[in-house]
Amino acid sequence: MYIDRLRNALKKMENKEEAEKMKQYMRGQFEYFGLRAPVMKDTFKSFIQENGLPAHIDLYFFLKEAWAMPEREMQMAGLSIADKLKKEMTQQDIEWIEYIIVNKSWWDTVDHIAKHIAGYYFSKFPEQIHTVTERWIASQNIWLMRSAILFQLGYKDRTDKERLAHIIKETKYEQDFFIRKGIGWALREYAKVNPDWVWDFVHIEELSPLSYKEAIKNIKKTKQPS
Repeated sequence: MYIDRLRNALKKMENKEEAEKMKQYMRGQFEYFGLRAPVMKDTFKSFIQENGLPAHIDLYFFLKEAWAMPEREMQMAGLSIADKLKKEMTQQDIEWIEYIIVNKSWWDTVDHIAKHIAGYYFSKFPEQIHTVTERWIASQNIWLMRSAILFQLGYKDRTDKERLAHIIKETKYEQDFFIRKGIGWALREYAKVNPDWVWDFVHIEELSPLSYKEAIKNIKKTKQPS
């Protein structure tokens, strides 16, 4: 099976010393083969050259298999394959996007999914943004909520600031660190193209100190609220 060939290719490069360091860094939540980024990149590239990609129609099944594997590199490889197949997305692909957000959730996968996969999905199907993000906000799942906050990270001047403001207003009282950090990150990124709006927004809205600090990191301190 494709998934077995992929796992075998990664396992051949196993580094147990690095695996233990990586496991400790991630608070013992995941097992690792111990492949640092350059090794992972080269191994994955060689595997794709030899084996190609799974069919898009099989992607959900493949991702479920990848997410069932104990090693974190399998989820990372799954994300890389999803990236390569995302141009073939249909509206129904929100099902597997949500699946990989809420299973084995941590910032290392969720942040990539939010920006590169969910962000792409919503740019392709903007009519889905309201329904899906409202569902994510109402879910009380912190990773779906963080994804709703972060999906516009790569949009730059295409950012829907009204949508961003609405999502932040709906989530700003959450106590979770990842929600508050995500709010600050989303605002900091948008400040690169619209610093005046972000500066005014953070001085009108009652944000947590963490969100506020993150949001204004790159805005000149000489500015004053309008």
